[in-house]
Amino acid sequence: QVQLVESGGGLVQAGGSLRLSCAASGRTFSSYAMGWFRQAPGKEREFVATISWSGSIRYYANSVKGRFTISRDNAKNTVYLQMNSLKPEDTAVYYCAVDLYSGSYYPPDQAYDYDYWGQGTQVTVSS
Repeated sequence: QVQLVESGGGLVQAGGSLRLSCAASGRTFSSYAMGWFRQAPGKEREFVATISWSGSIRYYANSVKGRFTISRDNAKNTVYLQMNSLKPEDTAVYYCAVDLYSGSYYPPDQAYDYDYWGQGTQVTVSS
């Protein structure tokens, strides 16, 4: 059974940093792209970042480019999201997800390409 568990969320002041982790279990994830999405109250879920199975290809939403960094440790079946220079508009529930079936060489940035999702972790940035 595939399971993704996010951690590392919390309350931080604007300008601060947080590091999110997503621990995957149920199978080996080293061959699959993984991504981070977020959903703020009253808004649709939006793409944040994605990383290829090897870690060599990474894409970011324009709103987080230069501030967030996605990485992965395949030995630990874990993907990370380092978030720096946080802004109040980054406040959201953050979800990690895995693309098991698309077979695409490039990691996808659309939610519908992802097959399993974590339960989410809340990130709140105060002004």
